Amino acid sequence: MTTSPRPWKIPESVLVVIHTPALDVLLIRRADAETDFWQSVTGSKDVADEPLVLTAAREVAEETGILCGEGTPLASQLVDWQLRNVYEIYPRWRARYAPGVTHNTEHLFGLRVPERVVPTLDPREHTDWRWLPYREAADACFSPSNAEAILLLPEFAR
Repeated sequence: MTTSPRPWKIPESVLVVIHTPALDVLLIRRADAETDFWQSVTGSKDVADEPLVLTAAREVAEETGILCGEGTPLASQLVDWQLRNVYEIYPRWRARYAPGVTHNTEHLFGLRVPERVVPTLDPREHTDWRWLPYREAADACFSPSNAEAILLLPEFAR
């Protein structure tokens, strides 16, 4: 029995800043990084034509257990900020992408939850979580684009 090769990651992803009305932000720590790699929810499309809002809701559910897809009470709180970042993929993760792919397009979303919630993490992906006021959360992020997105939160949380 042969297994099919793992498909290449699609170089289009979402970043979802999960926050409370008080602008506290949920950060999760990556399991596959050597350093304190704190971040918001991120993830790539599963298929090229997957709508970005579905990618965002799926990744939030997979990484935190928070349900915000269509038909859930939080669906209206998942907001596409209509912003995107294009960044160079870290060399250690480029093997996940097709040969020659060096950049990713990341679409920014916000998800407002009514209060700080306890997430359910997949230990293969993330090892810890914490809520921080948004400026402290931005300072704690490993990724500069993630930090910049968090600093935009007051503008988009109105």
